[in-house]
Amino acid sequence: MKLTRMFPVIALAALMSHVVEARELKALGISMGSLGNPYFVTLADGATARAKALNPNVKVTSVSADYDLSKQFSQIDNFISSKVDLILINAVDPSAMASAIKKARDAGIVVVAVDVDAKGVNATVQTDNVEAGKLACQYLVDKLSGKGNVIIQNGPQVTAVTDRVKGCKAALAGAPDIKVLSDDQDGKGSREGGLNVMQGYLTRFPKIDGLFAINDPQAIGSDLAAKQLKRSGIIITSVDGAPDIENALKTESQIQASASQDPWAMAQTAVNVGNDILNDKAPAEAVTLLTPKLITRDNVATYSGWSSKH
Repeated sequence: MKLTRMFPVIALAALMSHVVEARELKALGISMGSLGNPYFVTLADGATARAKALNPNVKVTSVSADYDLSKQFSQIDNFISSKVDLILINAVDPSAMASAIKKARDAGIVVVAVDVDAKGVNATVQTDNVEAGKLACQYLVDKLSGKGNVIIQNGPQVTAVTDRVKGCKAALAGAPDIKVLSDDQDGKGSREGGLNVMQGYLTRFPKIDGLFAINDPQAIGSDLAAKQLKRSGIIITSVDGAPDIENALKTESQIQASASQDPWAMAQTAVNVGNDILNDKAPAEAVTLLTPKLITRDNVATYSGWSSKH
């Protein structure tokens, strides 16, 4: 009898110790692909805002990896040394970062991947990038009535980019009269990279009807290259739904659509997921996918843009 009476007491003691062990988010480390891209700035800002809402005294360190693997390794090491509770990582290389992620987790740090998946993380929060690529390229197919010369302007080989290309190719596969002239050039995820690669296309190919750029900065660079070389009649689509693209869709640019992401909401969700894991509440799914929407010239007037604290 005595033994059975002890069980509720033991259970209560265990529960109380569990409550005592609940962890407050005191320090957050954020490593982004490139803070030269407004998309990643919004991601970092959204994460910071959510972390401060959870704990006004939280220490947030936000850094740019600039798509440099060794730089990101150092950043994770620094986060481990400074004993952060949570790391949000936009992995430069989803496989190569696995050892750094393991090191952080072994140190008791929760690691959440944002925007792109990464091996060994606790959880991932990202856009459904396959769907984003499909939306943008189905728009191309429809605009070209299923015929023409199209380019897929690739980018850094992170999962977000490879998934967008996969989705784009799935859409183009339904239009056998569309010829893909190129799909392997890296526009570096930047405006300058998009401009440089597009100049090469325009020199090589006398007839280009459509171009899918893996993100908005590359699309803007590509549109600029076409203007400089006085080439028109190219339908450009991309992914992000960034403020710059809103402006482009309202002007005479050749950019006609972008599958929108919401970096602010993505970052806020990632911090919530990370904070829950810190307190032993695992997410329902290892990967949380946010649904993209296609923004075009026809609906840009009603597009509310990336959400924010305002």
